[in-house]
Amino acid sequence: MLLGVAQAYRKSPEEVSQTASSVLGELRRMGAQRESNATLGAGLLDGAVRGLSRNYDPRHGGFGGAPKFPSPMSLEFLLRAHGRTGDEKALQMVTHTCRKMAEGGIYDQLGGGFHRYSTDARWLVPHFEKMLYDNAQLSRLYLHAWQATKDDFFRRVAVETLEYVVREMTDEGGGFYSTQDADSEGVEGKFFVWSREKLTRLLGDADAALIAAYYDVSAGGNFEGESILNTPRPAEEVARELNVTTAQLLQAVERARPVLFAEREKRVKPGRDEKVIAAWNGMMLQSFAEAAAVLERGDFRSVAEKNASFTLERLRDDGGLLHVYKDGRAKQHAFLDDYACVASGLLSLYESTGDVRWLRESVALTEQMISEFWDEEDGGFFYTGAGSEKLIVRQKDFFDNATPSGNSVAAELLVRLAALTENEDYRRKAVTVFRLVRDAVERYPSAFGCLLGALDFHLSTPKEIVVVGEPGEAATQELLREVWSRYLPNKIVAPAREGDEEAAGVVPLLRGRKRIDGRATAYVCENYTCQRPVNEPVELAAQLDAVATKSAGESA
Repeated sequence: MLLGVAQAYRKSPEEVSQTASSVLGELRRMGAQRESNATLGAGLLDGAVRGLSRNYDPRHGGFGGAPKFPSPMSLEFLLRAHGRTGDEKALQMVTHTCRKMAEGGIYDQLGGGFHRYSTDARWLVPHFEKMLYDNAQLSRLYLHAWQATKDDFFRRVAVETLEYVVREMTDEGGGFYSTQDADSEGVEGKFFVWSREKLTRLLGDADAALIAAYYDVSAGGNFEGESILNTPRPAEEVARELNVTTAQLLQAVERARPVLFAEREKRVKPGRDEKVIAAWNGMMLQSFAEAAAVLERGDFRSVAEKNASFTLERLRDDGGLLHVYKDGRAKQHAFLDDYACVASGLLSLYESTGDVRWLRESVALTEQMISEFWDEEDGGFFYTGAGSEKLIVRQKDFFDNATPSGNSVAAELLVRLAALTENEDYRRKAVTVFRLVRDAVERYPSAFGCLLGALDFHLSTPKEIVVVGEPGEAATQELLREVWSRYLPNKIVAPAREGDEEAAGVVPLLRGRKRIDGRATAYVCENYTCQRPVNEPVELAAQLDAVATKSAGESA
């Protein structure tokens, strides 16, 4: 090809130059977006729900047929839609899909964590690779599903997934690795599959019979002669078939799981890609930060804080954030999604801990993101920074694929920070992003799951929640528990000690907030107008459940 190009240039340099100019012009036109003048309102969100519903698989959950991907961003948006409108169908699509995925082979029934996608429509046979970004998004989705339903099934899956990441995907310094391979010893899935004979040898005849029935381990297998563990039938149905009580069956499962896991640990594990990628770490940081608050897990908080420190110390130089870390060395200028995801994770870590250091770092990265990536002429964020390698065209990425686009995460980050810091320039830039893709969102909602969530936040009246009290004190924890236990996606949380001038300097909402009667106190505000401060969790619950003064139905 190179020889052909060289020959063409020697023979017809002017023609080649014209062709190059034509190609360059077309590339620039492809990357151009223009702001829509159409309304940004709840109708756009409602239309997206209808669009997603048309592609929903009511039998197995998820969207479309085989191969089937988890689509956590679309499911998060549907969960928001239920919270916004009370749409039970939207909730059912989320809970049914989450249950079917976690019962299928795409979920690691012994070790926790999700494989990349299912090769079939019913979530049975996965591509066995495990991606950090999938598990970051799915652990948050299951955490939110638990908040919305209080179904402990979803809580268990979220916890097991996060514990898998701690166990298998975390560097000793705190960074999160990128992937685990699909194969071991050259065979895809070998690490994960079982036979009836192996169960009998490990568990004995009686328990093996129960476990084989519960986990769908058959003589012929369901994958190349062996069996991928999955739970296609309720425990009650399996117990009736085996003429045992449900309690007896579940007790056998609890006995068997550690035995099978210990045996599996003796196998050759799949290879692991130990690159630490900034954007994926930011996504995983956000999940651990939220889980620490929602589940009151100090160990998850420690994981999140260690990762935040790792990222800020090892993935940064004088010029800003770096994209990737491996073998003690970080390199390559970070991209838009690196900045947006890390800043978003740090913001969530501030909300869950009240440590203003993380908020300052989030704001600093956001300011650098705007300086490096914002298009002052046409709006929106470029994918590469102004200081990065010069390309013939600086592209903008708007579509949410396996990972959210940098523009989507940036828009959500900006509306959250605007609510917390009262920086209206952040809000204006987010609205510009929404208007640049508004018409495309209307046509292809499945390609904008994360951005739809950001737009839902923008069109709502977010609750601004301040909790003033001593960290770790029982009364403070009771108020925070009331905040974090419920599904409130459109909120900002500002925990603080009384008189914390440093925090108040960054968060205007904290100015003048004091404990009432010397006790931990909560303030619930909307548009910076606060209700009566309260000390009691039951009073706080009533305020959190109150209908917002502005509905998402109002246009912007």
